Amino acid sequence: MEKLTAKLSESILDKLSMDFLRNQVLKNAYGNDDTVIAGLDPRILLAWYLFFGLVPWFVSDIPFLLGCFLLVMATTLLARVAGLVLFLFALGVFSQTGYLFIVTLLFGGDASAVAPLLILTLKVATISLASVTVFSGLDPDKLSNGLMWYGCPERLSFSISYAYRMLPMLMEEFQNVLLSYRLRGNPPAHDTFGGKVRYLIYQVKIIMQSFYPLMLNTAKRSRTTVEALELRGYRYAAVNKEVKKIKLSTLQVRYDDWLFLAISALWVCLTVFVSTLL
Repeated sequence: MEKLTAKLSESILDKLSMDFLRNQVLKNAYGNDDTVIAGLDPRILLAWYLFFGLVPWFVSDIPFLLGCFLLVMATTLLARVAGLVLFLFALGVFSQTGYLFIVTLLFGGDASAVAPLLILTLKVATISLASVTVFSGLDPDKLSNGLMWYGCPERLSFSISYAYRMLPMLMEEFQNVLLSYRLRGNPPAHDTFGGKVRYLIYQVKIIMQSFYPLMLNTAKRSRTTVEALELRGYRYAAVNKEVKKIKLSTLQVRYDDWLFLAISALWVCLTVFVSTLL
């Protein structure tokens, strides 16, 4: 039994390596260019997200919320979101709901608390999956152009796009800092289950210690990038109407965009109709 537990914990630690986490993050940000969601116009997706990101907060009807949740779950599958992101989503949303339900029972509640908690879960899950669909299905340039078309300040749209482009640099710098700590450190032996627990605690400690060097090194590299942009005339291009017109000329609403909106609107109307019958 001890050998089986040790092998299981070893396989889990191998899968949760830094390379695995980096690949999952980069895949979620850059590896979804060939999906159905990525082929849609960013203006359509942002308008779609505005609906599913706001309306569920003001509705408490379970059939309507369930229908919206099923729709955004389907779009999340179409966007081919990384498994790590979906795991963190499920862990965050449903564990919080389960925690609230247990606390409710401990303080004198009963099964009647299931309905309010289900409403809260559906609201949070719908809005979260809608956010995951949009921001995982759009590459940085499309997202930036869509925000710019809606009138967002150029610096805001560029900051979001630049944050996406900073991910590979951030992950690379984080890995370099971790490797430097490991070269100078003395990790505990992890042949037994107890040793693996101590090794996991050691890894968490290294990650916490890597935070400040990571921020310092990333800030230095970001400053170099900003200076390069300034030398190339970014500040002038950000306020030039001709440059903005050229950047937004690639946006075009096609048949697939109207079909996506029509299916979403039809599904929402169907859920409203079902909720009126119940």
